[in-house]
Amino acid sequence: MVDDPGVVIGEDGLARPAWASVDPLLRDYYDTEWGMPVTDERGVYERVTLEGFQAGLSWATILRKRPAFRAAFDDFDPDTIAAYDERDVDRLLADTGIVRNRQKIEATIRNARATVELRDDGGLSALVWSFKPDTTPAPRVFADIPTRSPESVALSRELRRRGFSFVGPTTMFALMEAIGILDTHLLGSHRRGSSGIWPT
Repeated sequence: MVDDPGVVIGEDGLARPAWASVDPLLRDYYDTEWGMPVTDERGVYERVTLEGFQAGLSWATILRKRPAFRAAFDDFDPDTIAAYDERDVDRLLADTGIVRNRQKIEATIRNARATVELRDDGGLSALVWSFKPDTTPAPRVFADIPTRSPESVALSRELRRRGFSFVGPTTMFALMEAIGILDTHLLGSHRRGSSGIWPT
């Protein structure tokens, strides 16, 4: 709807939130990927990792560096990363294509090991998706979108208990939005309900 204050109408006539309305990379990510269900182990692990790296930075920065992240971290294969040692940490700290933060790099390795261990108990994806709430937000404007929820707090707590790092409640809420567990598309957006998980 053109008069909806929560969305911006693009040249293509489609309604998007302001953050996805200008930058072509963000617009494509929003239109094709963000909020769509991700249920495979590697896909969930990658997004847990990238959301952790995003903390304190813009998502656009992480998205632009995603190809370099995938190359540097062996396409986010948990088994491969679980075997990383200090030489790999040094290699990653020297890689100008990624965010060079030792704590986040070391957390990525710990999280890979924790992901492998979780396979004996249902796996990472099943654990994360088990925190899907009964309802999803229905935001009209960006300010209506929460940044955490009881489920994201509980998921954060459980992942920490399982040995994960950089999985705070706000980061986990962003993960839940990104992989379709929640639908926080604005009500006026052309993507509302596109995941098939939640009704429009």
